[in-house]
Amino acid sequence: VQLVESGGGLVQPGGSLRLSCAASGFTFKYTTMSWYRQAPGKERELVAYINSAGGRTNYADSVKGRFSISSDKDENTVYLQMDSLKPEDTDVYYCKCESINSWGQGTQVTVSS
Repeated sequence: VQLVESGGGLVQPGGSLRLSCAASGFTFKYTTMSWYRQAPGKERELVAYINSAGGRTNYADSVKGRFSISSDKDENTVYLQMDSLKPEDTDVYYCKCESINSWGQGTQVTVSS
């Protein structure tokens, strides 16, 4: 089982980034995939999740209307489109397969001018 995140980086406030999480080693089709984020010294918090079978999504209040989670079952990849980024979105972002409690290694997102 492997989850590999990519797409993080440095962006100015108001900018956009698209994170990707490539999954392998398990059946992606019937899982719930999530994005979390964590700042140093703080607990990891749920940002968004998607049920890959039905496409149902949910978001943290802090990102509603700005972030969008999606998945590509053929590519076994889940995405997090982040728009209107704010400095407080600066964190390490992690992908997780909820069904098997497996995490990726994380990707750093820094929002700064």
